[in-house]
Amino acid sequence: MTTVRIIGAPTDYGANRRGVDMGPSAIRYAGLSDQLSRAGVEPVDGGDLAVPRAEERDPDHETLPSGTAKFLRETAEVCTRLGDDVADSLAAGETPLVLGGDHSVAIGTLSGAAREADLGAIWFDAHADLNTPETSPSGNVHGMPLAAALGYGPFAEMDWAHAPRFRAENLVLVGLRSVDPAERELIAGRGISAYTMSDIDDRGITTVVEEAIETATDGVDGLHVSLDLDWLDPTEAPGVGTPVRGGVTYREAHSAMEQVADAGVRSMELVEVNPTLDSHNETAELATELAASAFGKTVL
Repeated sequence: MTTVRIIGAPTDYGANRRGVDMGPSAIRYAGLSDQLSRAGVEPVDGGDLAVPRAEERDPDHETLPSGTAKFLRETAEVCTRLGDDVADSLAAGETPLVLGGDHSVAIGTLSGAAREADLGAIWFDAHADLNTPETSPSGNVHGMPLAAALGYGPFAEMDWAHAPRFRAENLVLVGLRSVDPAERELIAGRGISAYTMSDIDDRGITTVVEEAIETATDGVDGLHVSLDLDWLDPTEAPGVGTPVRGGVTYREAHSAMEQVADAGVRSMELVEVNPTLDSHNETAELATELAASAFGKTVL
C-alpha cells in the first residue's frame, strides 16, 4: 500500500491577502486523512513546519539587484526545510503531499522532489507563476515559484530555489486565465507547454490532461502535481487567495485528478485555500476530495 506523507507548510508570505496560512488546518479538518484512506492509500501526517508569522518579519528587508520579492528570506528558510522533508519522504518510499499555504511553497516541494530524480510537473492553476522579481507587478513570491525552480532571473543565483532535475520542457500549465505580459513572453520564448481555459472549452478536459501527462512524463522518473484551488471557478472554490472567474467545474477537476492518478504521482501539493474567504469550509473539503481522486479514488 502506498504511504502518503502529509506535510503542512502554513505560509502566507507569498500573498497580499492574509489567511492562507490556515489552509493546512482547514484541509485536515475537512477530512483529508479519511478521504485518502478511502482512496486506498495510507496517510501519515507529519504535522506542520514551524513558520514564523508574517507580522513578526519585515517583507522588504532584502535588497535585490533589481525588482522586488517580498519575504524572500523567510520563503527561502521555509522552502529549504520543506525540500529536505520532501526528499526524506521520497527516500523512505513515501509520497509527499504538501499542504499550503501560498503557492511559494512549491519551490520547496519541487526542489525536494527533483533532488534525486528527473521530474515533470503539471501546474493546475489560473496563473502561470512564472514572474521574477523584475517582472512581478506585486513582488509577491506566490507568483514566482516556477521561475524560481527553473532558475530564471535572479533566482539563477539562489541555490535554495533550484529544482536540480526539473526542466521547462517537462512543465505543463493547465487552465490558465490570468497571465502577465512578461509571463506570456517567457512561455513562448522557453517553449513551455500551456493550455488556457479556452483550450479546455474547445477540446475538453480529458484530451488536454492526456496531452499534459504525455509531455510532463516524457523521459522523466516521476510526475509532480501542483493544484492551486483557484484553478476551479470561484463558484466551486470560493475560499482561495486570488480568485479568477471562468475556471474549471467540479466534475472537470475530478476528471483531471483521476487521470493523474492513472499516470502515477511522485509528489503533490494543495495550495491557496483561504478559510477566511471560504463558505462552510467547502473549498477545503473540495481540496480533500481532489487529493483523493489524485491518489486513486473512483466512483466504482
